[in-house]
Amino acid sequence: MPMEKRIEQIIQIAAITVLVIGCFLVLRPFLVAILSAAILCFSTWPVYGLLERKLGGRRSLAALAMTLLIILVLVLPLALIAATFADDVPHLFERLRELLADGLPYPPDWVASIPLAGESLDAGWRELAGSKAKLAEALKRLALPAREGLVRTGIIIGEGVLQFTLIAFIGFFFYRDGAALVQALRNALHRVAGNLSGGLLEIVGGTINGVVYGIVGTGIAQGLAAAIGLLIAGVPGALMLGFFTFFLSIVPAGPPLIWVGATVWLFYQDQPGWAVFMAIWGFFLVSGIDNVVKPLLISRGSSLSFALVLLGVFGGILAFGFVGIFLGPTLLAVGFNLARRWVTPQIVTDPQTAPPATGT
Repeated sequence: MPMEKRIEQIIQIAAITVLVIGCFLVLRPFLVAILSAAILCFSTWPVYGLLERKLGGRRSLAALAMTLLIILVLVLPLALIAATFADDVPHLFERLRELLADGLPYPPDWVASIPLAGESLDAGWRELAGSKAKLAEALKRLALPAREGLVRTGIIIGEGVLQFTLIAFIGFFFYRDGAALVQALRNALHRVAGNLSGGLLEIVGGTINGVVYGIVGTGIAQGLAAAIGLLIAGVPGALMLGFFTFFLSIVPAGPPLIWVGATVWLFYQDQPGWAVFMAIWGFFLVSGIDNVVKPLLISRGSSLSFALVLLGVFGGILAFGFVGIFLGPTLLAVGFNLARRWVTPQIVTDPQTAPPATGT
């Protein structure tokens, strides 16, 4: 190859490399929002397709309707939670201070019957209930970590409002031009992966649906159900507790920590009727969603490891903020399934090379 031609190729490669790096640096602050918007648009594409057909094929109008729907379903509730967070937290602390003003009440009899930890929990509770000095000391030790945790939670919720607003904006263009983008992605994957591109897209699509429908969808449903029940029962900070229910939905027996705590609080507030209502609502509706709806939703996608989802949620929050709740497990699950597909031997039968069948 002539030296001039080689130098020309080197210059072209260097120019393309510089261009790619420059584009990456420009888009790096928005990569999380772009990935999240792509995942959200992919999982809600059937709804967009229905709207597009109802609107006579007008893609821009259908994309605008989906963007407004995302704002209505995701951004506005989260903004409402963020707006009331600063008011609810001091109110909850004030109610707790009033509740403990005369000392901690003694535990109910059923606490000692809790398997494994019941006796030690009952003994520790009675020790704090019998000594105001020990109770004040315990509360002092918990005050600083609790305050820091609440401040961090408030920051995460505020960031979530901004992130979802940006996701909704980017999502408009993904909806409008989604068909062309998917075709371009298929062409690019086919050039890189050849005949495996169809299988890769199937794995990615099934995994995204499994995470979004099974984990995030169930969490949103449980959080809404819990918030509605808490509002009906008159529990303070219902929206914030509903958000915590959504977050705890990834943990086995996580949501009962909220509605059982609310039930106990209502009993101590001399509201046994509302306490019974909260117990019934939480057991049959909030926890029922986890036991009935989640398996049905997850079955629409690929099977997901609980450890993978748990690591993805907490790691995603640390890495990406609030949107990491669904972005983290989605990325981990996609990577895990692709790696499993790669290391699993693929048996290919070629009629020309297959061994002849043996007869009897």
